[in-house]
Amino acid sequence: MSSLPADAQRLLPAIRARSGHAAHNLAILKHITLKLIRLDPIPRKGGIKAKCFIAATSDAYRAHLVGLM
Repeated sequence: MSSLPADAQRLLPAIRARSGHAAHNLAILKHITLKLIRLDPIPRKGGIKAKCFIAATSDAYRAHLVGLM
């Protein structure tokens, strides 16, 4: 994206998750990420919701979940 004014017709295909198999693919990705968060051996206070928030905000925690660290 840029600082130019957004052209709605041009941006529509870029953000559409309803076309083709996109919705199914996103659902599978969501299931995989929730499974990784549930299987994380590091105890965190707050449960799944807190782990999801930490994963959304921390690059290091996301890398830990995927096994890159």
